[in-house]
Amino acid sequence: MGKLLLVILSGVTLAFLTERTVRFGRRLNFAHEMIKSVDLPNCHLIDGIEAGAEDIDILPYGLAFISSGLKSPAMKSFAPDQPGKIFLMDLNEESPVATELKISPGFDVDSFNPHGISTYIDQNDGTVYLFVVNHPQFKSTIELFRFVEEENVLEHLKTIRHDLLPRVNDIVALGPDSFYATNDRYFSGEIMGFLELVLDLALSNVIYYSPQEVKEVATGFHSANGISLSTDKNYVYVADILGHNIHVMEKHADWSLSPVKVLEFNNLLDNLFVDPVTGDVWVACHPKMWELMFYSPENPPGSEVIRVQNILSENSIVTQVYANNGSVLQGSSVACVYDGKLLVGTVFHRALYCELEKP
Repeated sequence: MGKLLLVILSGVTLAFLTERTVRFGRRLNFAHEMIKSVDLPNCHLIDGIEAGAEDIDILPYGLAFISSGLKSPAMKSFAPDQPGKIFLMDLNEESPVATELKISPGFDVDSFNPHGISTYIDQNDGTVYLFVVNHPQFKSTIELFRFVEEENVLEHLKTIRHDLLPRVNDIVALGPDSFYATNDRYFSGEIMGFLELVLDLALSNVIYYSPQEVKEVATGFHSANGISLSTDKNYVYVADILGHNIHVMEKHADWSLSPVKVLEFNNLLDNLFVDPVTGDVWVACHPKMWELMFYSPENPPGSEVIRVQNILSENSIVTQVYANNGSVLQGSSVACVYDGKLLVGTVFHRALYCELEKP
């Protein structure tokens, strides 16, 4: 009887693990066929960005901040021995170039490992604040900087740590010292984090942070990734990269969030950027996540950019704007627009600059 029970339990366990493994493969789009290339005219790779442009944020007057050099135990790095950097591009220039920003003394630049970023402009005095998700020694902190434009310097103001921010991926600024942040895992350890993925647990969340209050405001994501605000600041968009969807959530006076709708996709969505003029949501995607996680130069990860128009309506329009098999751009993670210009960044590869055809 004991042996029979053991056999039954072993069979049930094997069936469960097999089902979860298959589901995990689907989450990573393991069997997804590579999309057909969609090229854009007037594009070129940005000189000087050789180790990724994981996230990009653009000020209303055209200054683009770019986080570069992200390192993760699960990802390829083309500059494993170099600290991360923040680049600046002035998109108002005829031929904009990427310039590395200096960071004020006192900040540990050697351990700088930037991930998601967000900007905030103080309406009272015009001060520009840059929030940066940082992973020193693969931990999670939020670094707050003040941008000193006349000197092209980031002045480090403070480091934010909290128990509710164990695995931060992206961030959207709400004020000079407040933000929403996504945790892409519930468990901070690599082993438990991997099991969380394989077992397909939907535990990751969105956290509201201010010096006065820190709280969970949304949960139930397979892996909460990109996050952004609508142009009227009344809605929050969250990309669940392993859920293959975007969650639209209403923001309330107490900073809590309530679900409005979910848009489903066939690929894995990374960072989100909201066009401040049109309200369109621009998304960089990974056609096959497993190619990103298990990097091979013979079979590099592809890139894709989509635009979502009228996201709050019942008739949202989804358009594929760009797609590449990795021959030009590998592992797209963010797409941003400004005045007919498109920037596409990647997790660890290069960055693309395009002149779009204006309507």
